[in-house]
Amino acid sequence: MPVPKRKMSRARTRSRRSMWKTTPANLATCEQCQQPKLQHTACPTCGTYNRRQVLEV
Repeated sequence: MPVPKRKMSRARTRSRRSMWKTTPANLATCEQCQQPKLQHTACPTCGTYNRRQVLEV
C-alpha cells in the first residue's frame, strides 16, 4: 500500500477541499396542501405521501 512521502501542507489540503460544496435540499410542493416538503417524504403539515394519508397530523 503506497504511503505519502511528505506531509501535505494545510494550504494544499484546504485548497483541495475548497471545491467541496453542499447543495440545498430539493423541496417539492405537496399535492394536497401546496406546502413545501422534502422530496420522497411524507408531508409534515398534512401527513400525505403519494396521494395517500400515511400520518395522522
